[in-house]
Amino acid sequence: MTDKKEEINKEAEEVKAEAVVETKEEPKKEAKAPTKPQPDPDFDWDSIGKKDVAYSADEKAKLEDVYNKTLSAIVEHEVVDGFVVAKNNREVVVNIGFKSDGVIALNELRYNPDLKVGDQIEVYVESQEDPNGQLILSHKKARILKSWERINEAHEKEEVINGYVKCRTKGGLIVDVFGIEAFLPGSQIDVKPIRDYDIYVDKTMEFKVVKINHEYKNVVVSHKALIEDELEHQKAEIISKLEKGQVLEGTVKNITSYGVFIDLGGVDGLIHITDLSWGRINHPEEIVELDQKIKIVILDFDDNKKRIALGLKQLTPHPWDALDEKLAVGDKVKGKVVVIADYGAFIEIAPGVEGLIHVSEMSWSQHLRTAQDFLKVGDEIEAQILTLDREERKMSLGMKQLIPDPWSNIQDRYPKDSKHTATVRNFTNFGIFVELEEGVDGLIHISDLSWSKKIKHPAEFTKIGESIEVVVLEVDEENRRLSLGHKQLEENPWDVFETVFTLNSVHKGTILTINDKGAVVSLPYGVEGFVPTRHLAKEDNTQAKVDEQMDFKVIEFSKESKKIILSHTKIYQDEIQAEKSKETAARKSEKRSTNKAVKNINDNVEKTTLGDLDALANLKSEMLDAEKKAKK
Repeated sequence: MTDKKEEINKEAEEVKAEAVVETKEEPKKEAKAPTKPQPDPDFDWDSIGKKDVAYSADEKAKLEDVYNKTLSAIVEHEVVDGFVVAKNNREVVVNIGFKSDGVIALNELRYNPDLKVGDQIEVYVESQEDPNGQLILSHKKARILKSWERINEAHEKEEVINGYVKCRTKGGLIVDVFGIEAFLPGSQIDVKPIRDYDIYVDKTMEFKVVKINHEYKNVVVSHKALIEDELEHQKAEIISKLEKGQVLEGTVKNITSYGVFIDLGGVDGLIHITDLSWGRINHPEEIVELDQKIKIVILDFDDNKKRIALGLKQLTPHPWDALDEKLAVGDKVKGKVVVIADYGAFIEIAPGVEGLIHVSEMSWSQHLRTAQDFLKVGDEIEAQILTLDREERKMSLGMKQLIPDPWSNIQDRYPKDSKHTATVRNFTNFGIFVELEEGVDGLIHISDLSWSKKIKHPAEFTKIGESIEVVVLEVDEENRRLSLGHKQLEENPWDVFETVFTLNSVHKGTILTINDKGAVVSLPYGVEGFVPTRHLAKEDNTQAKVDEQMDFKVIEFSKESKKIILSHTKIYQDEIQAEKSKETAARKSEKRSTNKAVKNINDNVEKTTLGDLDALANLKSEMLDAEKKAKK
């Protein structure tokens, strides 16, 4: 194409040279007056400067077509075809039919080591002319644009394409598709879970484009989609033949904590962990392993046969059917603890045969406890059969029945009024539950804790786990109850208190607490009394306070209810009242004396004479003195 262009340019220059020579050789003509030139309508302006060559219309059309094809119109940012016209170690020269050739770096074509001069390639026109007048082309961008067009077309038509697995990445593989890196998720490699992705690296595989993100230029492909299409026909055929109770062979596809997924040849079914074995297992891996082929039975499936429940243990006889027929209630059995709950423990006496020991059957003790206090998983124990139901396949066991009942001879070991040491186990508002020995509990009522102190809650007196001395007050063997006491270990001090804290006796005391109703006072001998609020007022009209020590008078004493009522106010009120009573008695005595003297005078008036005037005067003076004293 370049040679043709140079030939055309050379012919044009020759035509111009001949025209110049012919103009110079024409003879000079005489000058005439200038006239206005008239255009020739038939003049061929395109022939100016060209060699006078006669072409027919067809020949001329052919030559114009060749010329137009030689210099094609180039549009920037489009993909066009070009030919390799030269190649060296670094660059490739490409002719696209433009006025100049373009240069492409050889590394853009390194995927094609067999490239040679004359090969046709696709290029992307970045610029028709850079500042240096060079045509800028790119083969890499042309491939990318063409690849995106190809990938979009494959996605729309759901076409199967080939791709090269380049490497492994997080969660899947990187695949080269038409020169673009696509992502193959691990879940889309195969219908079954893949544990080793590396086995697919450096392999060429078939894929389907399942997702394209044009904004981020991301492509997601799937190999699993191809397999699923192939399996759909097999799956439909298998599902149509499924029946309950049918025994099939399958392959362990996946193992989870709750069961095992089995591949039935394109259809998946689930064996729940409870249907793997008649005995208890902690994880399905104890029974099966991956890729293992096993026989299973179809237990159930939904209407669409999309969920298929399978069983493995159902292919073997139930262990209860093989249980010894002579085994009966009261027999001793040995087993292993397989499960423990708060309410009891399950004991496996044979694979698939279990019995429950309720926590109440583990010990003769009556106070609340859990099964973990007695047993742990894996313990080998011996127990007695309490109930046995072969039809329901249920069995209850007991441990305490293998040891003597501590209440069988309770009267001999804990007679009335006997003294013992017990352990505090629990508190209630009304007393303390104590344990004398395993299985023998008793109650100390709150009123039997102390003779002298008023106890609102047992926690004020002792603590759980501590030892306490007790006396047996009453034994109820039938109802398994022991009434115990603690204060009975000492003599009743209220017999002595009755002689000490008599009515109106005054004692020193310390205020312990004060509330709305009054105050609790600590008295000698460790006894406590109560002071009503109105009896806490002091002589200076102030109120007594906590920890204050003062005198208190006993105003009420009850031996039966163990109650002492005290008063501080009563002390000084009684002193004031006694003083008033004393003054009143003195006045009454003086008045009686005066009245008696007046009466004596009146009785003697009639006997008085003039000679007695001096005596009368003296008597009158004495009476006036007496009246003055009385007034004072």
